[in-house]
Amino acid sequence: MPARRRPTSPPSHTVLLTGFDAFGGATVNPSWQAVQALHGERLQDHPVVAAQLPTVFGESLRCLTALLEAHRPALVICVGQAGGRGAISLERVAINIDDAPMADNAGARPVDAPVRRGAPPAYFTGLPIKSMLAELQAAGLAAEVSQTAGTFVCNHVFYGLMHALTTRRSLRHTRGGFVHVPWLPEQGTPGMPLDDIVRGLRLAVQCALRVRKDAALAAGATH
Repeated sequence: MPARRRPTSPPSHTVLLTGFDAFGGATVNPSWQAVQALHGERLQDHPVVAAQLPTVFGESLRCLTALLEAHRPALVICVGQAGGRGAISLERVAINIDDAPMADNAGARPVDAPVRRGAPPAYFTGLPIKSMLAELQAAGLAAEVSQTAGTFVCNHVFYGLMHALTTRRSLRHTRGGFVHVPWLPEQGTPGMPLDDIVRGLRLAVQCALRVRKDAALAAGATH
């Protein structure tokens, strides 16, 4: 008789948030400061765990993989800094390309390299980004849906996350995606105060816990 497959147990109630360490000569990264501020909170009865990823190709995904296996979260949102953007950016798509405009924190600068060789060219987010957008804007926060997460370490992590959630049986019930946040005002213009970034991420998490899919997607709309 063929061996029986073990049933996949449901994920924990944990919400995993990740941010990055400082890079490119900066001394702070608002993505880490913001998720760190939410560490230990309970949002809709889900405990929030925050973790820092290195701004390093390869190592960032190894750290993320270990976190996913350790926590098996119900929801994971990776957060990165997008200097030059003035809004909280809800990322729609991750692409299978590493093409660094600058060196990472280990000095690596890949050019036109796949994140995962032989994997699909792109993955869409698992977050209800349109619902999240509406809630952030209703709260008076600058927010947008972004069509590109770039080709630096943020996209590298976003793609690796979605690949893991798609291909790993142990994570089949976990949802996830990526959010970019602006600089802090002291880093440059445009910027956003840390309190607003934290408030925006809190609202985004609460919405993602409450809404599984955007209404248009759930209804099968194609436009």
